[in-house]
Amino acid sequence: MKKIAAVMALLLLAACGPAEDAEGTPTTVRIGFSAWPGWFPWQVAQEQGLFAKNGVTVDLKYFDSYTDSLTALSTGNLDANSQTLNDTLSSVSGGAQQTIVLVNDNSTGNDQIIARPGIDSVARLKGKTVAVEQGTVDHYLLLLALQKAGLSEKDITVKPLLTDAAAAAFLAGQVDAVGAFAPFTTTALGLAGSKAIATSADFPGAIPDHLVFTADFVKDHPTEVQAMVDTWFETLAWMKANPAAAVSIMAKKGGVSDADYKTYDSGTTIFTREQNLAAFEPGASPANLDHQAKLIAKFLVEAGLVDEEPPLDGLFDPTFVKASSS
Repeated sequence: MKKIAAVMALLLLAACGPAEDAEGTPTTVRIGFSAWPGWFPWQVAQEQGLFAKNGVTVDLKYFDSYTDSLTALSTGNLDANSQTLNDTLSSVSGGAQQTIVLVNDNSTGNDQIIARPGIDSVARLKGKTVAVEQGTVDHYLLLLALQKAGLSEKDITVKPLLTDAAAAAFLAGQVDAVGAFAPFTTTALGLAGSKAIATSADFPGAIPDHLVFTADFVKDHPTEVQAMVDTWFETLAWMKANPAAAVSIMAKKGGVSDADYKTYDSGTTIFTREQNLAAFEPGASPANLDHQAKLIAKFLVEAGLVDEEPPLDGLFDPTFVKASSS
């Protein structure tokens, strides 16, 4: 009964329209996103007027550098951001108070370790130089791949670069391999004979991506959070009904052709409401967020990326997905 009451309360709040501050001004949601196929739907939502349709005022901020979006959320310059689970855990480990309210997608191949000709396996990276943006999901993927191959980061030379610069350096032949995510994988694979030697498809469930709010914003502005979740699912419905137009909008934002963008489809699995509900359920499979979070937290400590495992209490809040009727 308590759960039903909580959901009804949220629905009543949503029916009252946007929340206002003390002076009666509607609250604006400052949300960040960056270059990743699972997050470009936010651009579709903006261009199709779906934020306004759901009664929420949004300041949508695009970041050329993904790490800058992480910093912006952690320092209070954003209210919400689309980011990976491992990066959220890293921020929480550092003291940030954040809440995951929605699963955007799972990476199922669009995060890749790409190597030059002559390097056809992760094992052959030993003694080689790999460009990757340190502390991000592709650094994490590199570490997972090395571990699976019986190696560690000490067996390679890491060249720390922002992802776009890392892909460009690889294309120019300055490094032996690169860790990158789509659409920057398209740049890297422009090197003749290069290929992916490890991808996120090799590690099912390891790289889920989410809409993450500051904990205070969720507490103080549940109406806006609900509207954002509702907008996401409505956007997915619009994209399904208008696939060509959706691809065109997202490809333009990603700086690639429509044809190139279509190749990313299988590598990013956008989550439906039903998949969201299943992911938020406690469990012991790669599909369960709490299970994946425990594995990632342990790995982050063992890899020296954080000093101690972050607390998981209150990190996942399925309330808004459950209340969404979209």
